[in-house]
Amino acid sequence: MHALTNSAARMSKSAAPTAVGPAPSGSCFAIVCAKWNSEITDRLLAAAVETLKRAEVGEDRITVVRVPGTFELPVAASRLASSGRFDAVICLGVVIKGDTDHDRYINASVAHALQTIGCETGVPTLFGVLTVNDFEQAAERAGGRHGNKGEEAAAAAIEMAQVLRTLAKKEWL
Repeated sequence: MHALTNSAARMSKSAAPTAVGPAPSGSCFAIVCAKWNSEITDRLLAAAVETLKRAEVGEDRITVVRVPGTFELPVAASRLASSGRFDAVICLGVVIKGDTDHDRYINASVAHALQTIGCETGVPTLFGVLTVNDFEQAAERAGGRHGNKGEEAAAAAIEMAQVLRTLAKKEWL
């Protein structure tokens, strides 16, 4: 029996670094990161890049694109995923609930768009968007007591790149 995935390490709620093995040889990753709430998104981005480097992905195989806000993530992600250059696209942003329901519309729209991009292009498009009630919750998930979701999104991207390479080789049959 061949296991295609082992995400137990990613599921941990501790702030310890996510365990990642080496990324597939020659793999390239794109990261699309929102500028809005940069105090948080910069931490998500730094953790994602560091996770890729720990997985032996060279800086020359990491492309970072900054967009104005979370709502703009899908447009850039679609272009990158469609380029044929990347094994996965990691999308990072923060939507903090306010006095209106804007957060619900943005979160649902972005999540659906990113999932559609991944399914239509065959390139994993990771949802590393914090959907929180306040700034403190965002900070807890950007290197605080709940770890760093940028790191977790990068680890999932590496794992999905490996899964898709395995499926392409039909090693699972």
